[in-house]
Amino acid sequence: MLTREELHTLLADVLGEPAAADDNLIELGMDSIRLMQLTGRLRRRGVEIRFAELAERPTLGQWWDLLVERGQAEAEPAAAGPAGPAEPAAIDPAEIEPADPFPLGLMQHAYWIGRDSGQALGSVAAHLYVELDGRAVDPGRFEDAVRALARRHPMLRVAVLDDGTQRILPERPGPAVTVHDLRDAPDARAELERVRAGMSGQRLPIEDGRVFDARLSLLPDGTARVHLDVDMVAADAMSYRVMLADLAALYEGEPLAPIRYGYARYLADDPRAEARERDREWWAGRLADLPGPPELPVVPEPGDRVERRHHWLAPPDKERFLARAHAAGVTPAMALAAVFAEVIGAWSATPRFLLNLPLFHREPVHPDVDAVVGDFTGSIMLEVDLTADLTFLERARALQATLHTAGAHSDYSGLEVLRDLSRARGEQVLAPVVYTSALNLGELFGDAVRERFGEPAWIISQGPQVLLDAQVTEVSGGLLLNWDVRVPAFPDGVAEAMFDAYTSAITRLGASGADWDAPLGVGPAPDRLRLRHRLNATSPPPPATLTRGFFDHARRAPAAPALHWADDGTLTYGELADRALRTASALAAAGVRPGDRVSIELPKGPDQAAAALGVLAAGAAYVPIGPDQPAARRARIRATARVAAVLTASAR
Repeated sequence: MLTREELHTLLADVLGEPAAADDNLIELGMDSIRLMQLTGRLRRRGVEIRFAELAERPTLGQWWDLLVERGQAEAEPAAAGPAGPAEPAAIDPAEIEPADPFPLGLMQHAYWIGRDSGQALGSVAAHLYVELDGRAVDPGRFEDAVRALARRHPMLRVAVLDDGTQRILPERPGPAVTVHDLRDAPDARAELERVRAGMSGQRLPIEDGRVFDARLSLLPDGTARVHLDVDMVAADAMSYRVMLADLAALYEGEPLAPIRYGYARYLADDPRAEARERDREWWAGRLADLPGPPELPVVPEPGDRVERRHHWLAPPDKERFLARAHAAGVTPAMALAAVFAEVIGAWSATPRFLLNLPLFHREPVHPDVDAVVGDFTGSIMLEVDLTADLTFLERARALQATLHTAGAHSDYSGLEVLRDLSRARGEQVLAPVVYTSALNLGELFGDAVRERFGEPAWIISQGPQVLLDAQVTEVSGGLLLNWDVRVPAFPDGVAEAMFDAYTSAITRLGASGADWDAPLGVGPAPDRLRLRHRLNATSPPPPATLTRGFFDHARRAPAAPALHWADDGTLTYGELADRALRTASALAAAGVRPGDRVSIELPKGPDQAAAALGVLAAGAAYVPIGPDQPAARRARIRATARVAAVLTASAR
């Protein structure tokens, strides 16, 4: 049974300050992330309470009454104070740094698959690249600190294997730090731009254990630029903060307490397994009614170049915005999310859509879990419904209520929901528009980091299968509002116009006397609105499929050339159609049915073309897999795509 003192202590630990029974907890900074932390700690003490049930009640007194009513708390406060936390059991070092491979986590696996060039919106790694400027950094000390950092955190030495597992290497491969000595360079600025361009969009070779890249540029004025790129398969946003803080301490030679827990052990413990099954059933009941992603004006081939749009909200503007949100009973994160949703909706062809919200919650399974580097990321699929005309405050409250409902079932990840949605609809469903809030996670760059290495001069992140990732984080006392945009995906000017509407609305809402009881009124200018309507206007689908047109032409002109390759290779329409129909017949005989998936693992050429036509003629969908991919990787992609048959050179 929980005592009142224990509840007070748990809440104070999460909030960072004590709270009275009638304090409004939202005004004290209680948000979705902290609520999840609290419910996790309560669950460890045997108290089963749902996230949404606490979110609906803004005071500690109301929480206490609910727990007493449920019989999960003592009706009268205990005379003695709460017992201190039990000393954790000793953990075998092999569980912190296992010698054998262990499975990838859910989000790690998505990053690994999604970075492949054969995936929709692929060819991009999930990584975060930062530059720090303005301090004199000693190369030798910096290299020693980086080596010590890799020794301290096993996941900074992880290699992702072809079979979808990961293994901790004994040492970090390659040089610890690459030093660019630009002190006498004729054009140091151009060299820095070259390094930035290369690191901002690189895909680190994670299969070799190179999951982070540390570089140091020595500049003519005696200062240095620190370049640090980390693949998120090894470290999430919270881990990035841990890494930077530890790196600064190690550079100064400060002792760090040992970490008595590890990421591999966390995955093995699987602290959410029971709740995940419960939440899976809840989401399964909602799949039929869930919308898809926003229908934004995008081009057919989006490319892989990501650019950052950023705007810094100064501390006074930030404080006014936060105070106004708290006074209205809305968390600042959800107020900002509401602005983002309104802007996306203004450019979307449909008013109902899903936003992808990453979560950085770690279950409190061990006192040292917050010091561990790894990928603990989860996600929520947040449904946005803009069909009703609402004031901004009404919109923010409605979105917050929707988040609380979805958050109560967040043990079944948004990524798993998307996979279920794809299976139910017979096609891949992505959630490529992401809203990432890092509010209340603390400054990304702490005081010690900035004192040792300088101020942040450049930050950019990328993610596979993402068109737009909007991020809010605390930097230098204010709010940094970032959009990382796959720029080639949008027609000229569209991403810029959306970002301007977003930052202008936030600035307006944070101004003195801002009216939150009026509609937000964001939207494209008339010329942009006409462009949006033109881009979103699509003709009705053709009365027949493209493959039917091919076979009709093959019947009319079987001798016409259909394919040319190399110097003298030619297939006529009749020959290509015959190959395709034979493939379709063989697939049907093998049990392939309309809607099934068939992998095509053939080199580019006539066989591949005939196979694709044959799969489509059978009513199936094809999954292209490069035949030069390692066998274990091909098997993993087949399993993920749930293919019903495989077409390879030997199969043909």
